[in-house]
Amino acid sequence: MSRIGKRPVTVASGIEVSLDGTTLVAKKGNLEKRLETYGRVGISIDGNEVTFSRAGDGKQDSAFWGTYRALFDNIIVGLDKGFKKSLEINGVGYRAAVEGSNLKLQLGYSHDIFYPIPAGVEISVEKNIINISGTDKQVIGQVAAEIREFRPPEPYKGKGVKYSDETIIRKAGKSAGKKK
Repeated sequence: MSRIGKRPVTVASGIEVSLDGTTLVAKKGNLEKRLETYGRVGISIDGNEVTFSRAGDGKQDSAFWGTYRALFDNIIVGLDKGFKKSLEINGVGYRAAVEGSNLKLQLGYSHDIFYPIPAGVEISVEKNIINISGTDKQVIGQVAAEIREFRPPEPYKGKGVKYSDETIIRKAGKSAGKKK
């Protein structure tokens, strides 16, 4: 039994929620997010609370119940507060800057890396910190992962791009041994 699916989603003020067939629609101003459920869960809207129910008694139904509830909760939080991830760049000569609709990265390669900023995502750079923000949690996480993948942190000196809350487990380098 899903413990996540049991909890109702509280809709923040200023967000309108409607049900269009099997599609749940959340609007805030001119921004609209849709969640297509394909009839896998039951949905009821009561004032500012949205509750989900299982369509059947199978294991798959329970999984969809919790999943769709979590996805819709992420939509509401994204429209209300937004999501943010921070990346930290460590290394001599490693830099980042926003140029137009691209993120320019200098990560120790012979060339600069230009990452196109997707629609609905805002990127800002402060010294060696890249801040990624937007309303879609999945897109923010994907963008952060793609930027990190250009130069993942290495375990000896810690150089590379890492999440700001990530801890890099450091390895000891070669130590000069005594010759007998």
